[in-house]
Amino acid sequence: MSQIAADTATVPTPMLWTDSLNTGDARMDDTHHEFMAMVNQILATPEEDQLPVYKAFLNHTVEHFAQEERWMLATGFSADNCHAEHHATILETMRVVEAHYLDTDKTIITRMAEALIEWFPGHAASMDAGLAAHLKSVGFDSVTETLADPSAIQNVTMSGCGSVSCS
Repeated sequence: MSQIAADTATVPTPMLWTDSLNTGDARMDDTHHEFMAMVNQILATPEEDQLPVYKAFLNHTVEHFAQEERWMLATGFSADNCHAEHHATILETMRVVEAHYLDTDKTIITRMAEALIEWFPGHAASMDAGLAAHLKSVGFDSVTETLADPSAIQNVTMSGCGSVSCS
């Protein structure tokens, strides 16, 4: 194999936006575009320089997930719903990555970014799209984070994911 072919084979494939990633909520989609751009920035950064980029991405992801979880709580989800549990699992894994990177595993951030590229489309198309549909159905404005009619949310504590199923 030529050196050019070997170098090309190791370049990670960036995450590309497709229509299937549209959730139906413009603010959520904007946040998802930012998420994807940051994953792609990680992949475009040499591994020895990835840690600061990754830390910024982790901070963004913490806020991204907190935003969705605020919306869930404001619209009748219980605090321990499975959508939030998925977020917690991803964040826990992402936090461990930094320690492994610092402990000589300089490829782990790239591997985490590649794993997120595999995970994200399914999450966006199911849980996030379901959450967006729920927000719309109860009249929740994700820009102002307000309900048009607060009585639309009764004392309901949904434990689902905001999607058809939690699988």
